[in-house]
Amino acid sequence: MEILKIEDLKKYYGKKSSIITKAINGISLEVQNQEFVAIMGASGSGKTTLLNCLSTIDTVTSGHIYIDGQDITELENDELSDFRREKLGFIFQDFNLLDTLTIEENIALSLIINKTDPKFVNNAVKDIAGRLDIANILKKFPYEVSGGQKQRCACARALINHPKLILADEPTGALDSRSARLLLETMWEMNENLNATILMVTHDAFSASFCKRVLFLKDGKIFNEIQKGDSPRKEFFEEILDVLTLMGGDLNDVK
Repeated sequence: MEILKIEDLKKYYGKKSSIITKAINGISLEVQNQEFVAIMGASGSGKTTLLNCLSTIDTVTSGHIYIDGQDITELENDELSDFRREKLGFIFQDFNLLDTLTIEENIALSLIINKTDPKFVNNAVKDIAGRLDIANILKKFPYEVSGGQKQRCACARALINHPKLILADEPTGALDSRSARLLLETMWEMNENLNATILMVTHDAFSASFCKRVLFLKDGKIFNEIQKGDSPRKEFFEEILDVLTLMGGDLNDVK
């Protein structure tokens, strides 16, 4: 079952009297339930703009975005707010945890804002914290736990509402190699064991190798697509590097 469907999506910046930048120039794609998909591309390829449109931060010029069967390009501002809260989960680069709240309160924040029954909130937090192995730190504050535990808290917060789609924007961008690997392994567990559907924007081939499918954008269009299938992750990583080389330019420019 498809969770995300994009039809001929276009996002242009500028007016007719000036130079028009075609950030997204006719992208169509689908993401199925329980997929873990990476979007890669050089700076200016359109990947960040695409994520902003999917997260309802930005509007589209034309085309349609369907998430869980609902066309979000047709929603009004107040409807978008409700949709974002109920259907989407987010994993940010800096995790955006609030130091004045406990780990438990950080995870439960969206449910509390929605005035969800406290008993349900308590049970939901305990359940997701247990699944992500952070049940023993729920009463602590973010500054009292390790970086890896903060990462799992951020993942728990993204999952607490059972969103239809989790969007991750360069989630390993500010992490050292060990912390990045721990986060990617957690996201892999979320996908494999908790049935999360994840779409991740990344410039890093190592991060993308944890996914099941990788889409490569160039000049606002889909340049290529590869699937992991039954290949070992190391082979998939090398295949990703091959496509990046084919796209041209220094691999260090793929941001």
